[in-house]
Amino acid sequence: MSSHQVLTGFHAVVARLRHAPESIKELYVEESRRDKRMQTFIQQAQNAKVRVRPVPPDRLDGLARGARHQGVVALAEPRLLAADVDEVLDTLEDKGEKPLLLILDGVTDPHNLGACLRTADAAGVHAVIAPRDRAVGLNQTVQRVACGGAETVPYIMVTNLARTMRQLKDRDIWIVGTDDEAEQSMHQVDGRRAMAWVMGAEGEGMRRLTRETCDELVTIPMLGSVESLNVSVASAVCLYETVRQRKV
Repeated sequence: MSSHQVLTGFHAVVARLRHAPESIKELYVEESRRDKRMQTFIQQAQNAKVRVRPVPPDRLDGLARGARHQGVVALAEPRLLAADVDEVLDTLEDKGEKPLLLILDGVTDPHNLGACLRTADAAGVHAVIAPRDRAVGLNQTVQRVACGGAETVPYIMVTNLARTMRQLKDRDIWIVGTDDEAEQSMHQVDGRRAMAWVMGAEGEGMRRLTRETCDELVTIPMLGSVESLNVSVASAVCLYETVRQRKV
């Protein structure tokens, strides 16, 4: 069981049923639940030819290891959407698509990462990149909060973030960091080019080397009394500015 990924909650498990049902090795549901949502879920699993095992609530609690499971837990093979950044970029080049990437420097809260992946999926981001030493992995909480985003957006953890950023620049990807003290507004960024947005951790922001490696630093206009936005909200604001420009 240790080699399996534990997926908890309807959103995370339904996303896996849609995208890779063959990776699910065991699927457990709360035996006492017979409501419409559970019935619909069980039908989805059966349509995907995945066996459903009804079990008592305490068995689910043990499998979920404390995570909120809503009466649904799956044990699945881990999915690797992309081995590295080059694989993502090579695929986009073959398709003639301009990359849109999200770089997260120091996001260690699984709820924030899950929300960022959900936003990234909605905005059509091609990959989310984070450093191995200052980031959270794709745990159960991330999978649940991402509402399926972790199943569609490659999350690539790299050993040296600044070096990876320089490699992106070598491939003509413009790197834009968000900084409260920047003079330019995010609305002045040309989002029609191949680009990556860089977001720092809440409170700390980007590390010095990450900031220095950016091509451009911009600020998100703040018109009220709060000083900053949650990293997932800031990501959404910036990513959708790029989406807006690319749709024009």
